[in-house]
Amino acid sequence: MTAQQIVSRIQQKLADLKIAWRAQTVDTFKAGSPDTEVKGIATTGMATFDLLRRAAAAGKNFVITHEPTFYNHTDQTAALEDDPIYRAKQQFIKENSLVIFRFHDHAHALQPDPLVVGSARMLGLTQYASPTEPRIYVVPETTLKAFASDISKRLNGRALRVVGNPDMNVRRIMLGPGYSVPPLTSSFDLSIGGENPESGGNAEYVLDAAALGQQKGVILLGHMMSEDWGMKEAADWLRAFLTDVPIDWIPTGEPFSTPA
Repeated sequence: MTAQQIVSRIQQKLADLKIAWRAQTVDTFKAGSPDTEVKGIATTGMATFDLLRRAAAAGKNFVITHEPTFYNHTDQTAALEDDPIYRAKQQFIKENSLVIFRFHDHAHALQPDPLVVGSARMLGLTQYASPTEPRIYVVPETTLKAFASDISKRLNGRALRVVGNPDMNVRRIMLGPGYSVPPLTSSFDLSIGGENPESGGNAEYVLDAAALGQQKGVILLGHMMSEDWGMKEAADWLRAFLTDVPIDWIPTGEPFSTPA
């Protein structure tokens, strides 16, 4: 099949699930020819140069990425035409007959959302999902410090950020990977997401709550550490109806580090 035929099958599967393809969407081809014959599919959180090298080495020439390829949400490249990094990336894509397609808006439209499912699974939260409250997880009582330490080990993350009293009790957690860090309310103790503004966001709310003697917490995993795992779920979803092409999840990995 060609890359375009695969996307058409994805669109048909979504239609079968009563999910209409949006007229305005970032889910479009980003590089390569849609007419390229697909030898293998790689799903991933972000199509970085390193990821593309690993995909090509694994024989996967169709990369389905959740996040942008060219450094901005809508992959506008007019200002990048003379940029040596952009040009090198495009050259590598051309030389290796790669095709890149973004699967963002319609991935989040699936129920359950694979980005949430994948993040919850990696964080060890799946078994604690509330049967009635979406994205709420009710865990055995622990402390913010202990919980944050546990998920840091699970993710092998290098840049996890925590706001709140380390000794506060945690029981009710709300999960929102990527930019959708759930705003804190009185209905849960801890908000977990990818990235959030320091001002005008959850961190500021936690500081104000602490000043009033209320215990709230936020854990920011980083965007890839919160959504990369969800593209493994997306690969599983694709395999259910794309049975004639090999499909693998190739993680982008943690982009950040901390000083020694």
